[in-house]
Amino acid sequence: MGDTDPHEHVRRVAAVFDRAAEGYDSPAMRFFPFAADRLTHKLHPAAGDKVLDVCAGTGAATLALAQAVGPQGRVFAIDLSEAMLAKLDEKRRKFGIEQIDVHVMDASRPEFRRDYFHHVVSAFGIFFMPDMAAALREWVRVLRPGGRLMFTAFTAGAFEPYKAMFFERLKSFGVDPGQAMSPAQKLYDPDECRRLAEAAGLQDVQVETEQLGYHLRNAQDWWEIVWFTGLRNFVQNLAPEALEAFRAAHLAEIEAQAGPDGIWLDVGVHFTRGNKAAGRNSEN
Repeated sequence: MGDTDPHEHVRRVAAVFDRAAEGYDSPAMRFFPFAADRLTHKLHPAAGDKVLDVCAGTGAATLALAQAVGPQGRVFAIDLSEAMLAKLDEKRRKFGIEQIDVHVMDASRPEFRRDYFHHVVSAFGIFFMPDMAAALREWVRVLRPGGRLMFTAFTAGAFEPYKAMFFERLKSFGVDPGQAMSPAQKLYDPDECRRLAEAAGLQDVQVETEQLGYHLRNAQDWWEIVWFTGLRNFVQNLAPEALEAFRAAHLAEIEAQAGPDGIWLDVGVHFTRGNKAAGRNSEN
């Protein structure tokens, strides 16, 4: 997001997602549970395993992983956003899932001892780290020797052409997104995902790409994706009149993309996974 002060970066990210939490589980954003199911399937945790879910949000991956590890296992969910984790805790209580621990924590510096978790995962969280390489090394630090780490990132085609239309429309309202999305853009390249994982010391790295897209009912569904994700950060400071004018103009161009089945939403996802060397203990 372009912050040079890491504390300011943390504050801004937390504030954005605190505001977005109320609609994060919108049906329009069902790519989150879709990806969580695929991540859990690929990770294949065993009953009794301990898993760290980094940037857990409202818990799409946390809940799927908790079912996989069962009552003898444990899933630790961490996130900067108290509001997101409150939603997760509400679901945990509603479904009576006891094997989940929720912690407000900076994901770039997880406060756990080294070599502790069987698995570490981050679903669409790594590109919010101010230093992705340093954060990933920290995640490897808390992973047991022989344990598996997995993170997901969007492909270059995800949410297109609507995301490009969103940013182009912003310019006509005097907003320049600049390089704000550059960390996510870096991971559009699956080879970069692989290099990042290998540089952190992971072995047997694999990157699999899947299409998890679906049809939106209408342009309002797209606006929910804008308003309840990081895209909101680019429009939330517009004056109320300007925001409404932007919304009307942008949704008109999105609605024009509709076909007989609705508005196709491309959600290409890279699943990157690797293992910590069986004999490698963390140094810190």
